[in-house]
Amino acid sequence: MSTPHLLVHDHADNVGVVVVEGLTAGTNMLCVVTHDNSSFELTSKADVPIGHKIALKDIKSGDTAIKYGEDIGKFVADVEKGAHVHTHNLKTKRW
Repeated sequence: MSTPHLLVHDHADNVGVVVVEGLTAGTNMLCVVTHDNSSFELTSKADVPIGHKIALKDIKSGDTAIKYGEDIGKFVADVEKGAHVHTHNLKTKRW
């Protein structure tokens, strides 16, 4: 298997984490689900820094972000599949 670009922890997740430096828009990413080591491909819609998230499907404003199979926040904007997910479109529910 090639080196993955994106890690997804659980099949219920709707975001994955970039694990390579210099990911650019248009990259056909190898995405690995760590729960069972399965994989899939997804095209990045933007340049995304390592450690940031990417949407695994189209997401609507108000939807819950799921990472590690857990609720990590609420989307405050619509996000396209393959788009960058960060503080501009995702907020914590803690405050």
